Amino acid sequence: MTRPEIITFGCRLNTFESEVMRKHIDAARLDDTIVVHSCAVTMEAERQARQSIRRARRDAPKARIVVTGCSAQIDPGRYQSMPEVDHVIGNTEKLDPAIWQRLNASAAKQEVGDIMQARLAAKHLVDGFDGRIRAFVQVQNGCDHRCTFCVIPYGRGNSRSIDPANIIEQVRLLVAEGYQEVVVTGVDITSYGKDLADRPSLGKLLKRVLKDVPELRRLRLSSIDPAEVDPDLRDLIADEPRLMPHLHLSLQAGDDLILKRMKRRHSRSDALRLCDELRNLRPNLVFGADMIAGFPTETDEMHERNLDIVAEAGLTHLHVFPYSERPGTPASRMPSVPKPVRRERAAALRKAGEAALQRYLATRGGRRERVLLERSGMGHTESFALCAFPEDPDAMPGAIVDATIVSVEAGRLIGRLDA
Repeated sequence: MTRPEIITFGCRLNTFESEVMRKHIDAARLDDTIVVHSCAVTMEAERQARQSIRRARRDAPKARIVVTGCSAQIDPGRYQSMPEVDHVIGNTEKLDPAIWQRLNASAAKQEVGDIMQARLAAKHLVDGFDGRIRAFVQVQNGCDHRCTFCVIPYGRGNSRSIDPANIIEQVRLLVAEGYQEVVVTGVDITSYGKDLADRPSLGKLLKRVLKDVPELRRLRLSSIDPAEVDPDLRDLIADEPRLMPHLHLSLQAGDDLILKRMKRRHSRSDALRLCDELRNLRPNLVFGADMIAGFPTETDEMHERNLDIVAEAGLTHLHVFPYSERPGTPASRMPSVPKPVRRERAAALRKAGEAALQRYLATRGGRRERVLLERSGMGHTESFALCAFPEDPDAMPGAIVDATIVSVEAGRLIGRLDA
């Protein structure tokens, strides 16, 4: 018998949910089981999931292979038809312990419900993350918006928030287990609370978390929508040192017409104004952003505006994706940009992002930083810059240390631990 294995693709929310599934699978004693937790953001993510399924079958011919996640939710028939797959489980069903108990009996090959009927976010507690120093806490699931390029609402359903008391209990549990940093995650975290009775904002939630769990050392946010930064969140950005000075924006583009065709809710000027306003509240704030290269109808001039916004907004950490058609979305029916052009533009954006990161890192020489050590003498600063300690490769993972930056090499800081 071999221990169950979960192969996780995609976002931080998938990572959190993999830990929930791990508890259910262990309780069901499902040895010789491989779960492929899929993502549907891009065609490449789906290709990697299918490749992983085939490899898993080659490496473990007698194992039970289960596929779940957003790609399985959106197109379960595709995975059900793969001869390597034993079971396909939906995004709601994967969090139900009874589903995993049934796998030891004569379970159906496909158990995928209508995600749009989901009205509540599942409340689960996890006490750790396999091999990770940073912990993730889910605050909501789903999305009420319909960006023209995105299928994730059809994999996750509409936005559903988790009760603050449950979130606080989860954070307490993780801190008690020794986690120093918690990352708040979900599909659209700035929409938090709109479906709850008293409609608490994300900022109000985070204020409660920080007040009720004073032992928590570091709180970090995953991607946020530039169109929704509430007043309480602005207060925290300005005044709360435990909220890390790194915000990752779901920006997607720097051209107004493309943003409109994406059905985003912010303009270029909105994004620039937000960055200026928040940086005025907290001068050491660092911004990252998701950017899509080669969106349908994108011209060379529009691409140049994408490049320009990197410097104008002071973006430091870029996640760049060549546009990927998602079947059934409005964008997939728009005039497309040739794939080689998409790849070229994505490469140019990444190059701009690497140059921006290098400029930022160059300003850190000689400064003191607080670093969460993660593995092999490496960790991340409060602003999410990677920092290595070649003189201390065995420094204790999980500790937050003071360090002096002595140099910059290959896109990372080189630090020396302070006495």
